[in-house]
Amino acid sequence: MIKAVEEAVILLRQQTAGGPAVFAEEAERRRYTPTALKAYLGIVDRWALSGAQAAALLAVSTSTWERIKRNADKAAALNQDQLTRLSALIGIYKGLHLLFADDLADRWTGLANRGALFGGQTPIDSMIEGTMTRMEAEAYRLELMDERKAFVVSNDEMFRVRTRNANNLL
Repeated sequence: MIKAVEEAVILLRQQTAGGPAVFAEEAERRRYTPTALKAYLGIVDRWALSGAQAAALLAVSTSTWERIKRNADKAAALNQDQLTRLSALIGIYKGLHLLFADDLADRWTGLANRGALFGGQTPIDSMIEGTMTRMEAEAYRLELMDERKAFVVSNDEMFRVRTRNANNLL
């Protein structure tokens, strides 16, 4: 599972090196679809999403999701919006696993959250109810949190300030 996500991250980063992912070209979408779906199937499993939740996050009907799931390796190219959604979800998954131990990272999306972005909802429910912008914002927030942690750790090392555990910096 982790390997599928890493492959997707590498592939998506190669595509986005010159700027944000746009997935405008059909050939490009055909190229990224199998890797993105393989990663998403793993995420659906790790986050224990229902078929309805997985479908809603991908913006397809439940029956379409079931068809995609059964034939992920032979699926038609996803559209631009769907690949953008998967790109954001893969980024969220990766960010959570950089910040938290695997168990908490996988449970986090299903836990009620009092943060302003979530208003007491689970992150999954918030992403389903919200827009792609909310998903992208959450991926961005997680990326910033990881950069903040790296900044604090590197500055602690530079100034020889030691903490008991670098994981407790957040």
